[in-house]
Amino acid sequence: MPKIKTHTGAKKRFKLTKNGKIKRGKAFRSHILTKKSTKMKRNLRKGGYADKTNAPAIRKMLPYA
Repeated sequence: MPKIKTHTGAKKRFKLTKNGKIKRGKAFRSHILTKKSTKMKRNLRKGGYADKTNAPAIRKMLPYA
């Protein structure tokens, strides 16, 4: 049986926690930051968790995580 390839985009974006949740970074933090408030930019620094409806698809992309 051949090895399953890991999705390279997913491995850069997601990490699995000890309890099996999927950690992700927030979007809208890369550019055009002048019009965004300081409070919004500060909150975008914090990570988030992937929604449970998307979790099975992400796990399929990360078979060895």
